[in-house]
Amino acid sequence: MPATAYVERFRAPSRSADAQQTLLNLRRGRGAQSNESGRFELHAYVPIDDGWGGQEPEAQLATTVTLERPKTIIARNDSPDISFDRSINPYRGCEHGCVYCFARPTHAYMGLSPGLDFESKLFAKPDAASLLERELAAKNYTPRTIAIGTNTDPYQPIERQHRLMRQVLEVLARAQHPVGIVTKSALVLRDLDLLVPMAQKGLVKVALSVTTLDPVLARKMEPRAATPEKRLATLNALAEAGVPTCVMVAPIIPALNDSEIESILARAKAIGVREAGYVMLRLPLELHDLFSEWLTAHYPDKARHILSLVRSTRDGKKYDSTFGKRMTGTGPYAWMIGRRFEAAAVKLGFGRNKLKLRHDLFVPPARAGQQLRLL
Repeated sequence: MPATAYVERFRAPSRSADAQQTLLNLRRGRGAQSNESGRFELHAYVPIDDGWGGQEPEAQLATTVTLERPKTIIARNDSPDISFDRSINPYRGCEHGCVYCFARPTHAYMGLSPGLDFESKLFAKPDAASLLERELAAKNYTPRTIAIGTNTDPYQPIERQHRLMRQVLEVLARAQHPVGIVTKSALVLRDLDLLVPMAQKGLVKVALSVTTLDPVLARKMEPRAATPEKRLATLNALAEAGVPTCVMVAPIIPALNDSEIESILARAKAIGVREAGYVMLRLPLELHDLFSEWLTAHYPDKARHILSLVRSTRDGKKYDSTFGKRMTGTGPYAWMIGRRFEAAAVKLGFGRNKLKLRHDLFVPPARAGQQLRLL
Protein backbone atom coordinates (compact mmCIF):
# COMPACT_ATOMS: atom_id res chain seq x y z
CA MET A 1 0.00 0.00 0.00
CA PRO A 2 1.45 3.40 -0.89
CA ALA A 3 2.56 5.59 1.94
CA THR A 4 0.72 8.83 2.64
CA ALA A 5 2.64 12.05 2.94
CA TYR A 6 1.55 15.59 3.56
CA VAL A 7 2.84 18.83 2.11
CA GLU A 8 2.13 22.40 2.98
CA ARG A 9 -1.16 23.47 1.45
CA PHE A 10 0.33 26.20 -0.74
CA ARG A 11 2.64 23.80 -2.64
CA ALA A 12 -0.13 22.14 -4.72
CA PRO A 13 1.77 18.87 -5.35
CA SER A 14 1.41 16.82 -8.51
CA ARG A 15 0.81 13.07 -8.46
CA SER A 16 3.21 10.51 -9.90
CA ALA A 17 2.18 7.89 -12.46
CA ASP A 18 2.25 5.23 -9.72
CA ALA A 19 -0.02 7.31 -7.52
CA GLN A 20 -2.43 7.75 -10.43
CA GLN A 21 -2.51 3.98 -10.94
CA THR A 22 -3.24 3.44 -7.26
CA LEU A 23 -6.21 5.78 -7.50
CA LEU A 24 -7.58 3.76 -10.42
CA ASN A 25 -8.28 0.99 -7.92
CA LEU A 26 -10.08 3.40 -5.62
CA ARG A 27 -12.37 5.13 -8.05
CA ARG A 28 -14.14 2.24 -9.77
CA GLY A 29 -17.72 3.41 -10.12
CA ARG A 30 -16.75 6.91 -9.03
CA GLY A 31 -16.72 10.19 -10.93
CA ALA A 32 -13.75 12.10 -9.53
CA GLN A 33 -10.24 11.05 -10.44
CA SER A 34 -8.58 12.18 -7.20
CA ASN A 35 -9.12 13.20 -3.59
CA GLU A 36 -7.09 16.35 -3.01
CA SER A 37 -7.55 17.95 0.41
CA GLY A 38 -10.12 20.73 0.75
CA ARG A 39 -9.11 24.35 0.32
CA PHE A 40 -9.43 25.17 4.03
CA GLU A 41 -6.94 22.52 5.19
CA LEU A 42 -3.45 23.51 6.33
CA HIS A 43 -1.91 20.43 4.75
CA ALA A 44 -2.63 18.49 1.57
CA TYR A 45 -2.37 14.71 1.81
CA VAL A 46 -1.33 12.87 -1.36
CA PRO A 47 -0.38 9.23 -2.05
CA ILE A 48 3.28 8.57 -2.90
CA ASP A 49 5.31 5.56 -4.01
CA ASP A 50 7.40 4.54 -0.99
CA GLY A 51 9.62 2.27 -3.11
CA TRP A 52 8.61 -1.05 -1.61
CA GLY A 53 6.35 -2.19 -4.45
CA GLY A 54 4.48 -5.48 -4.82
CA GLN A 55 1.72 -4.68 -2.36
CA GLU A 56 -1.90 -5.58 -2.87
CA PRO A 57 -3.94 -2.86 -4.61
CA GLU A 58 -6.22 -0.63 -2.60
CA ALA A 59 -9.71 -1.92 -1.96
CA GLN A 60 -12.61 -0.31 -3.75
CA LEU A 61 -13.65 2.92 -2.09
CA ALA A 62 -16.65 2.27 0.18
CA THR A 63 -19.49 4.66 0.95
CA THR A 64 -19.81 5.83 4.55
CA VAL A 65 -22.69 7.82 6.04
CA THR A 66 -22.32 10.10 9.06
CA LEU A 67 -25.40 11.34 10.88
CA GLU A 68 -25.62 15.12 11.15
CA ARG A 69 -27.99 16.99 13.46
CA PRO A 70 -28.41 20.62 12.33
CA LYS A 71 -30.60 23.06 14.24
CA THR A 72 -32.60 24.10 11.16
CA ILE A 73 -33.42 22.43 7.85
CA ILE A 74 -34.81 25.14 5.55
CA ALA A 75 -31.99 27.05 3.82
CA ARG A 76 -32.74 30.55 2.52
CA ASN A 77 -31.31 32.45 -0.44
CA ASP A 78 -31.88 35.75 -2.20
CA SER A 79 -30.33 34.89 -5.57
CA PRO A 80 -32.05 36.50 -8.58
CA ASP A 81 -30.83 33.60 -10.76
CA ILE A 82 -33.16 30.98 -9.34
CA SER A 83 -36.91 30.80 -8.92
CA PHE A 84 -37.03 29.80 -5.25
CA ASP A 85 -35.97 31.47 -2.02
CA ARG A 86 -35.79 28.36 0.17
CA SER A 87 -34.59 24.79 -0.11
CA ILE A 88 -34.00 21.59 1.84
CA ASN A 89 -31.04 19.22 1.57
CA PRO A 90 -31.61 16.00 3.55
CA TYR A 91 -28.07 14.87 2.67
CA ARG A 92 -24.58 16.31 2.19
CA GLY A 93 -22.49 14.82 -0.57
CA CYS A 94 -23.93 12.65 -3.31
CA GLU A 95 -23.15 9.06 -4.25
CA HIS A 96 -24.20 9.62 -7.86
CA GLY A 97 -20.67 10.96 -8.35
CA CYS A 98 -21.46 13.41 -11.17
CA VAL A 99 -18.05 14.82 -12.02
CA TYR A 100 -19.44 18.23 -12.99
CA CYS A 101 -21.51 18.76 -9.81
CA PHE A 102 -21.22 22.40 -8.69
CA ALA A 103 -21.94 21.31 -5.09
CA ARG A 104 -18.64 19.45 -4.76
CA PRO A 105 -16.72 22.41 -3.27
CA THR A 106 -19.16 22.50 -0.32
CA HIS A 107 -17.54 19.36 1.08
CA ALA A 108 -14.50 21.47 1.95
CA TYR A 109 -16.62 23.04 4.71
CA MET A 110 -16.62 19.60 6.38
CA GLY A 111 -12.82 19.32 6.18
CA LEU A 112 -13.16 16.83 3.33
CA SER A 113 -12.21 16.67 -0.32
CA PRO A 114 -14.56 17.85 -3.06
CA GLY A 115 -13.19 14.88 -5.03
CA LEU A 116 -13.77 11.27 -4.01
CA ASP A 117 -14.80 12.27 -0.47
CA PHE A 118 -17.83 14.14 -1.87
CA GLU A 119 -19.25 10.96 -3.39
CA SER A 120 -18.16 8.46 -0.73
CA LYS A 121 -18.22 10.27 2.65
CA LEU A 122 -21.84 11.30 2.94
CA PHE A 123 -23.88 12.97 5.67
CA ALA A 124 -27.54 12.29 6.48
CA LYS A 125 -29.84 14.51 8.56
CA PRO A 126 -32.17 12.13 10.44
CA ASP A 127 -34.06 14.99 12.11
CA ALA A 128 -34.93 16.66 8.79
CA ALA A 129 -38.67 15.92 8.96
CA SER A 130 -39.13 16.97 12.60
CA LEU A 131 -37.13 20.14 12.03
CA LEU A 132 -39.25 20.94 8.99
CA GLU A 133 -42.46 20.42 10.92
CA ARG A 134 -41.25 22.78 13.63
CA GLU A 135 -40.21 25.46 11.14
CA LEU A 136 -43.48 25.26 9.22
CA ALA A 137 -45.38 25.66 12.51
CA ALA A 138 -43.65 28.96 13.37
CA LYS A 139 -46.07 31.88 13.74
CA ASN A 140 -44.23 34.05 11.22
CA TYR A 141 -43.81 31.36 8.53
CA THR A 142 -45.10 32.30 5.07
CA PRO A 143 -45.44 29.44 2.57
CA ARG A 144 -43.44 29.57 -0.65
CA THR A 145 -42.27 26.72 -2.86
CA ILE A 146 -39.51 24.69 -1.20
CA ALA A 147 -36.93 23.32 -3.63
CA ILE A 148 -35.36 19.93 -2.91
CA GLY A 149 -32.50 18.47 -4.92
CA THR A 150 -30.87 21.72 -5.96
CA ASN A 151 -27.60 20.93 -4.19
CA THR A 152 -27.40 17.15 -3.76
CA ASP A 153 -29.86 14.54 -4.97
CA PRO A 154 -32.53 13.66 -2.36
CA TYR A 155 -33.12 10.32 -4.10
CA GLN A 156 -29.48 9.21 -4.21
CA PRO A 157 -28.87 5.52 -3.32
CA ILE A 158 -28.67 5.99 0.47
CA GLU A 159 -32.27 7.27 0.45
CA ARG A 160 -33.40 3.66 0.09
CA GLN A 161 -32.11 3.00 3.59
CA HIS A 162 -32.54 6.36 5.35
CA ARG A 163 -35.84 7.46 3.74
CA LEU A 164 -35.31 11.08 4.75
CA MET A 165 -36.79 12.48 1.54
CA ARG A 166 -39.86 10.32 2.07
CA GLN A 167 -40.28 11.68 5.60
CA VAL A 168 -39.85 15.29 4.45
CA LEU A 169 -42.38 14.77 1.67
CA GLU A 170 -44.88 13.33 4.16
CA VAL A 171 -44.63 16.51 6.27
CA LEU A 172 -45.11 18.71 3.21
CA ALA A 173 -48.09 16.64 2.05
CA ARG A 174 -49.82 16.91 5.44
CA ALA A 175 -49.23 20.66 5.52
CA GLN A 176 -50.31 21.04 1.87
CA HIS A 177 -47.09 22.91 1.21
CA PRO A 178 -45.75 23.42 -2.36
CA VAL A 179 -42.51 21.66 -3.33
CA GLY A 180 -40.31 21.44 -6.42
CA ILE A 181 -38.09 18.37 -6.73
CA VAL A 182 -34.97 17.87 -8.87
CA THR A 183 -33.40 14.43 -9.22
CA LYS A 184 -31.62 11.98 -11.51
CA SER A 185 -33.11 8.93 -9.84
CA ALA A 186 -36.02 6.61 -10.66
CA LEU A 187 -36.49 6.20 -6.90
CA VAL A 188 -38.80 9.22 -7.01
CA LEU A 189 -41.47 6.84 -8.35
CA ARG A 190 -41.53 5.15 -4.93
CA ASP A 191 -43.33 8.24 -3.62
CA LEU A 192 -46.08 8.42 -6.24
CA ASP A 193 -48.63 7.76 -3.50
CA LEU A 194 -47.70 11.17 -2.06
CA LEU A 195 -46.87 13.00 -5.28
CA VAL A 196 -50.09 12.25 -7.16
CA PRO A 197 -52.49 13.70 -4.53
CA MET A 198 -50.20 16.71 -4.13
CA ALA A 199 -50.14 17.20 -7.90
CA GLN A 200 -53.93 17.11 -8.02
CA LYS A 201 -53.91 20.08 -5.64
CA GLY A 202 -51.22 21.96 -7.57
CA LEU A 203 -48.59 21.46 -4.89
CA VAL A 204 -45.71 19.68 -6.66
CA LYS A 205 -43.67 19.38 -9.83
CA VAL A 206 -40.68 17.14 -10.52
CA ALA A 207 -37.67 17.84 -12.73
CA LEU A 208 -35.20 15.24 -13.94
CA SER A 209 -31.81 16.18 -15.32
CA VAL A 210 -31.02 14.44 -18.61
CA THR A 211 -27.46 15.39 -19.47
CA THR A 212 -27.00 13.04 -22.41
CA LEU A 213 -28.73 10.21 -24.27
CA ASP A 214 -25.43 8.36 -24.66
CA PRO A 215 -25.20 5.65 -21.95
CA VAL A 216 -21.41 5.42 -22.28
CA LEU A 217 -20.89 9.13 -21.70
CA ALA A 218 -23.47 9.10 -18.90
CA ARG A 219 -21.70 6.27 -17.08
CA LYS A 220 -18.42 8.19 -17.22
CA MET A 221 -19.91 11.51 -16.08
CA GLU A 222 -22.59 10.24 -13.68
CA PRO A 223 -21.40 6.77 -12.63
CA ARG A 224 -24.08 5.92 -10.06
CA ALA A 225 -27.04 7.87 -11.41
CA ALA A 226 -29.86 6.25 -13.39
CA THR A 227 -29.21 5.65 -17.08
CA PRO A 228 -30.60 8.21 -19.55
CA GLU A 229 -33.32 5.79 -20.69
CA LYS A 230 -34.30 5.12 -17.08
CA ARG A 231 -34.64 8.86 -16.44
CA LEU A 232 -36.83 9.31 -19.51
CA ALA A 233 -38.95 6.35 -18.41
CA THR A 234 -39.30 7.98 -14.99
CA LEU A 235 -40.43 11.25 -16.55
CA ASN A 236 -42.94 9.29 -18.61
CA ALA A 237 -44.31 7.48 -15.55
CA LEU A 238 -44.65 10.75 -13.62
CA ALA A 239 -46.41 12.46 -16.52
CA GLU A 240 -48.82 9.56 -17.00
CA ALA A 241 -49.63 9.68 -13.27
CA GLY A 242 -50.51 13.36 -13.59
CA VAL A 243 -47.44 14.80 -11.89
CA PRO A 244 -46.19 17.95 -13.69
CA THR A 245 -42.69 17.31 -15.05
CA CYS A 246 -39.70 19.26 -16.32
CA VAL A 247 -36.59 18.11 -18.16
CA MET A 248 -33.32 19.86 -17.32
CA VAL A 249 -30.61 19.73 -19.99
CA ALA A 250 -27.98 20.44 -17.40
CA PRO A 251 -25.20 21.04 -17.51
CA ILE A 252 -24.51 21.77 -21.15
CA ILE A 253 -20.82 21.02 -21.72
CA PRO A 254 -19.25 22.55 -24.85
CA ALA A 255 -18.10 20.03 -27.46
CA LEU A 256 -19.17 17.12 -25.26
CA ASN A 257 -22.97 17.02 -24.94
CA ASP A 258 -24.09 20.29 -26.55
CA SER A 259 -24.98 18.49 -29.78
CA GLU A 260 -27.77 16.66 -27.93
CA ILE A 261 -29.90 19.63 -26.87
CA GLU A 262 -32.54 19.18 -29.56
CA SER A 263 -32.71 15.39 -29.29
CA ILE A 264 -33.10 15.43 -25.50
CA LEU A 265 -35.90 17.99 -25.73
CA ALA A 266 -37.63 16.01 -28.48
CA ARG A 267 -37.52 12.77 -26.46
CA ALA A 268 -38.85 14.55 -23.37
CA LYS A 269 -41.70 16.24 -25.22
CA ALA A 270 -42.75 12.95 -26.80
CA ILE A 271 -43.34 11.38 -23.39
CA GLY A 272 -45.44 14.20 -21.97
CA VAL A 273 -42.93 16.49 -20.24
CA ARG A 274 -44.39 19.99 -20.03
CA GLU A 275 -41.42 22.21 -19.10
CA ALA A 276 -37.73 22.40 -20.00
CA GLY A 277 -34.67 24.30 -18.83
CA TYR A 278 -30.91 24.33 -19.22
CA VAL A 279 -27.77 25.43 -17.38
CA MET A 280 -24.30 25.99 -18.82
CA LEU A 281 -21.46 24.09 -17.16
CA ARG A 282 -20.27 25.81 -13.97
CA LEU A 283 -16.79 25.13 -12.55
CA PRO A 284 -16.41 26.97 -9.23
CA LEU A 285 -13.34 26.60 -6.98
CA GLU A 286 -11.92 23.03 -6.85
CA LEU A 287 -14.39 21.82 -9.46
CA HIS A 288 -12.35 23.31 -12.30
CA ASP A 289 -9.34 21.11 -11.51
CA LEU A 290 -11.48 18.04 -10.84
CA PHE A 291 -13.30 18.41 -14.15
CA SER A 292 -10.08 19.12 -16.05
CA GLU A 293 -8.54 16.00 -14.56
CA TRP A 294 -11.58 13.94 -15.58
CA LEU A 295 -11.42 15.29 -19.14
CA THR A 296 -7.75 14.42 -19.40
CA ALA A 297 -8.46 10.86 -18.24
CA HIS A 298 -11.48 10.19 -20.47
CA TYR A 299 -11.22 12.60 -23.41
CA PRO A 300 -7.56 13.66 -23.69
CA ASP A 301 -7.94 14.65 -27.34
CA LYS A 302 -10.81 17.02 -26.53
CA ALA A 303 -9.79 18.33 -23.12
CA ARG A 304 -8.01 21.55 -24.17
CA HIS A 305 -10.71 22.45 -26.68
CA ILE A 306 -13.55 21.87 -24.22
CA LEU A 307 -11.88 23.92 -21.49
CA SER A 308 -11.16 26.71 -23.95
CA LEU A 309 -14.84 26.87 -24.89
CA VAL A 310 -15.83 26.78 -21.22
CA ARG A 311 -13.61 29.79 -20.52
CA SER A 312 -15.12 31.57 -23.52
CA THR A 313 -18.50 31.41 -21.77
CA ARG A 314 -17.00 32.97 -18.62
CA ASP A 315 -15.23 36.02 -20.07
CA GLY A 316 -11.99 34.04 -20.37
CA LYS A 317 -12.00 33.01 -16.71
CA LYS A 318 -12.35 29.59 -15.11
CA TYR A 319 -15.66 30.69 -13.60
CA ASP A 320 -17.76 33.80 -13.17
CA SER A 321 -20.26 33.76 -10.30
CA THR A 322 -21.85 37.10 -11.20
CA PHE A 323 -25.63 37.07 -10.89
CA GLY A 324 -27.23 36.98 -14.31
CA LYS A 325 -24.22 35.23 -15.85
CA ARG A 326 -23.43 32.14 -13.83
CA MET A 327 -26.30 29.96 -15.10
CA THR A 328 -26.15 30.81 -18.81
CA GLY A 329 -22.66 32.23 -19.37
CA THR A 330 -21.75 35.08 -21.71
CA GLY A 331 -20.14 35.54 -25.12
CA PRO A 332 -20.91 34.21 -28.61
CA TYR A 333 -20.81 30.51 -27.72
CA ALA A 334 -23.12 30.89 -24.71
CA TRP A 335 -25.44 33.07 -26.80
CA MET A 336 -25.60 30.41 -29.50
CA ILE A 337 -26.46 27.71 -26.95
CA GLY A 338 -29.24 29.87 -25.54
CA ARG A 339 -30.74 30.54 -28.96
CA ARG A 340 -30.56 26.86 -29.93
CA PHE A 341 -32.33 25.85 -26.75
CA GLU A 342 -35.02 28.49 -27.15
CA ALA A 343 -35.64 27.61 -30.81
CA ALA A 344 -35.96 23.90 -30.05
CA ALA A 345 -38.24 24.53 -27.07
CA VAL A 346 -40.55 26.77 -29.10
CA LYS A 347 -40.64 24.36 -32.03
CA LEU A 348 -41.57 21.45 -29.75
CA GLY A 349 -44.20 23.43 -27.88
CA PHE A 350 -42.58 23.81 -24.48
CA GLY A 351 -44.33 26.77 -22.89
CA ARG A 352 -42.47 29.81 -21.63
CA ASN A 353 -44.83 30.13 -18.67
CA LYS A 354 -43.70 27.89 -15.83
CA LEU A 355 -46.28 26.17 -13.67
CA LYS A 356 -46.90 28.15 -10.50
CA LEU A 357 -47.62 25.99 -7.50
CA ARG A 358 -50.34 26.91 -5.02
CA HIS A 359 -49.51 28.47 -1.66
CA ASP A 360 -53.05 29.15 -0.44
CA LEU A 361 -53.79 25.61 0.78
CA PHE A 362 -51.10 25.63 3.47
CA VAL A 363 -52.15 24.22 6.85
CA PRO A 364 -49.44 24.85 9.50
CA PRO A 365 -48.53 21.86 11.66
CA ALA A 366 -49.65 22.15 15.26
CA ARG A 367 -47.04 23.84 17.43
CA ALA A 368 -45.76 22.10 20.57
CA GLY A 369 -48.34 22.55 23.32
CA GLN A 370 -50.97 23.86 20.89
CA GLN A 371 -54.43 22.31 21.14
CA LEU A 372 -55.39 20.46 17.95
CA ARG A 373 -58.28 21.93 15.98
CA LEU A 374 -61.48 19.86 15.91
CA LEU A 375 -62.37 20.87 12.34
